[in-house]
Amino acid sequence: MTARGFVVAGLAGGSGKSVVSVGLTAAFARQGRRVVPFKKGPDYIDAGWLQLAAGRRCYNLDPFLMTEAALHHSLQWHARDADVVVLEGNRGLYDGVTADGGYSTADLAITLGLPVLLVVNCTKTTRTVAAMILGCLKFDERLDIRGVVLNQIATERQRLLITEAVERYTGVPVIGSIPRMKRDIFPMRHLGMIPHQEYNGSEDALAFLVETVTAGIDLGRIDELMAPLSPDLYTGQSDASPPVPDVKIGVLQDAAFQFYYSENLEALERAGAELVYLNALHDSELPTLDGLYIGGGFPETSARELAANTGFRESVRRAADGGMPIYAECGGLIYLGESIMLDGQEHPLAGVFPVCFGMSGKPQAHGYSAFTAEGDNPFYPSGSEIKGHEFRYSTILEWRGSEQDLVLKMTRGKGFMGGRDGLHTKNVLALYTHVHADGTPQWAPALVDCCRRWKKRG
Repeated sequence: MTARGFVVAGLAGGSGKSVVSVGLTAAFARQGRRVVPFKKGPDYIDAGWLQLAAGRRCYNLDPFLMTEAALHHSLQWHARDADVVVLEGNRGLYDGVTADGGYSTADLAITLGLPVLLVVNCTKTTRTVAAMILGCLKFDERLDIRGVVLNQIATERQRLLITEAVERYTGVPVIGSIPRMKRDIFPMRHLGMIPHQEYNGSEDALAFLVETVTAGIDLGRIDELMAPLSPDLYTGQSDASPPVPDVKIGVLQDAAFQFYYSENLEALERAGAELVYLNALHDSELPTLDGLYIGGGFPETSARELAANTGFRESVRRAADGGMPIYAECGGLIYLGESIMLDGQEHPLAGVFPVCFGMSGKPQAHGYSAFTAEGDNPFYPSGSEIKGHEFRYSTILEWRGSEQDLVLKMTRGKGFMGGRDGLHTKNVLALYTHVHADGTPQWAPALVDCCRRWKKRG
């Protein structure tokens, strides 16, 4: 069967699109259908919930980081054995990087030729909902909005009134509603949900979501609004069977470190790596490896446990001192520092770099970023121009390094300090910027090649 899909979008962050997209994904998966979820990036947390709901990897489609051809190919390739594709947007439907809506959810839906299911928060409103939806229809008539889900419905009278107004004035069918809930399904932290890895009630939350969307949304009408995926015009060879792995790369994946794009992990495997998943909270030390990849996450929420695991911390420091290749992003950068200060208490970390971190109540960097490699480092040749994104609340309380240790010049975004990013020593590179393998295809081969060279030297 040819996969069919749709985009779940909202009028703003907090509209309820995650409730609908995760709930529908879980509901279809529990019907025995092969659901492949996607999330408009940059995003790790929503993608993690979608992955949990589908029982298979979720992929990010990011029009800022990826070319149009890469977007089409990623959608087609990863959905090649799917029955259903659910793509969750981000922010408001038309919210992009530029005033003309560049890189928005609407822009992505138009690029991919997918119809939109619009989720509207109906708190303290009725007929105005129809006006907002009519505005979305007229704002860019290329966009194919095929259905509406009403969220935060307080009474049956409110639901009937809004449904009548929306269908009369816009012609778009209301195919379901979600009642105002007494329980918070997705506890929030910072600007988003708590990762499912930290949430003890994640399975109960999924069961509740399935029950809620099944009761309130007509799944048959969801089937009717889906559209077949556009043909893939990609002619490259990158998706051949992975080679026999010849290096082992450790990946920290636990409650502290869980921000990894599925595409990045698969790119490392295609480049010839066997991935060994590790737990920095409980494993006693690093096993025998040829390299280490430490993604982002929330190390501050597990600082006590990370600090208490002395053997693991020290094995990471010894590996770095011995020249083992290590690539660390954001939370991984923090872990490679000397310590993090929380509520007046200092928690020791791996100690690879002479920096002490703190935490702020406000974002210190948030959004897309870009850098140019200037200094010597094992992964990005000098002159390389790389796009990425950054999201952090951490601060630098003390740094005893020098500007020469920061090998990346930020051309967009904040980076580590002074418009620069990328702390470098030996075969270690740690940076606040996250990269996406489909937008930076040279990243995975460079990391794996560095591991091969180190392994060969013994």
